[in-house]
Amino acid sequence: METFIGIMIPFLGTALGSACVFFMKKSLGDLVQRALAGFAAGVMVAASIWSLLIPAIEQSEDMGKLSFLPAFIGFWSGVLFLLLLDHLIPHLHVGSEQAEGPKSKLGRTTMMVLAVTLHNIPEGMAVGVVYAGFLSGNTQITAASALALSLGIAIQNFPEGAIISMPLRAEGERKSRAFLGGVLSGVVEPIGAVLTLLAAQLVIPALPYFLSFAAGAMLYVVVEELIPEMSQGKHSNIGTIFFAAGFSVMMTLDVALG
Repeated sequence: METFIGIMIPFLGTALGSACVFFMKKSLGDLVQRALAGFAAGVMVAASIWSLLIPAIEQSEDMGKLSFLPAFIGFWSGVLFLLLLDHLIPHLHVGSEQAEGPKSKLGRTTMMVLAVTLHNIPEGMAVGVVYAGFLSGNTQITAASALALSLGIAIQNFPEGAIISMPLRAEGERKSRAFLGGVLSGVVEPIGAVLTLLAAQLVIPALPYFLSFAAGAMLYVVVEELIPEMSQGKHSNIGTIFFAAGFSVMMTLDVALG
C-alpha cells in the first residue's frame, strides 16, 4: 500500500495542477511559465543527483575504483533512450510554433500533450526504480527517501499540469478537455513507475543501472526542454532563481527525509 501511494503521488500533483483550468481565467504569462519551468528543472536536477546517481554509485562500491561504471553506463543509456523517443514521437512544446519529431497530421493539442507525456516518462521511471530499491531491502534507499522523491516530483508536477491545461484552454479547448489533456499527460508516470518497478525487481543486481538510466533520461529533459524554456525572452534570471528554489526544495526533502 505504501508503494502504491508513493507511485500515485506524482500523478496526483499533475491532476491537481491541471484542475487550475477550472479556477483561472487567464492563461499563464510568459514570466510565470519561465519561473515554473525553472522550478521543475531544479527539482529534476537535484532528484537526479541525490535520489538516483549517488545511490547508484554507492550500490556499486564493491567495484572499487570502477564503482562509477554502472552509473556511467546507465546514465548514457537514459540520455540516448530519450533522444530516440524525441526523434520517434511527434510533439510540440508549449510556447513553440515548430513541432519536433517525424512529420505528422496530429493536431497542435495532441502534440502538446505528447510533449509533456515525453517529459513525464523519466519521472515515472525514477519513482518506480527507487521504490524497487526500497522493496528489495536496499540499505541505501529507505521508505522516507523514496517518498521524498515522490513528493518532490509531485510538487513540480503541479505547475506542469497547469502549464499544459491552461495553454490547451487558450487554444480553444473546453475546460473539461483541457483538464483531461493535462491529466492524460501525467498518466504515463504511474504506468512507467509500475513497469520499471517490476523490471527492476526481476533484476535487482541491475538496480544501479536502472537508477542512473532514470537520471540520464531526466537530465536530458532538463537540458533539452526546460532550460531553453526558462531562459527565453527578457528577465530570464527569473528562471534561474526558480531553478535554485526547486533544487533547494528537492535537496532538502531528500536529505531531511532520506
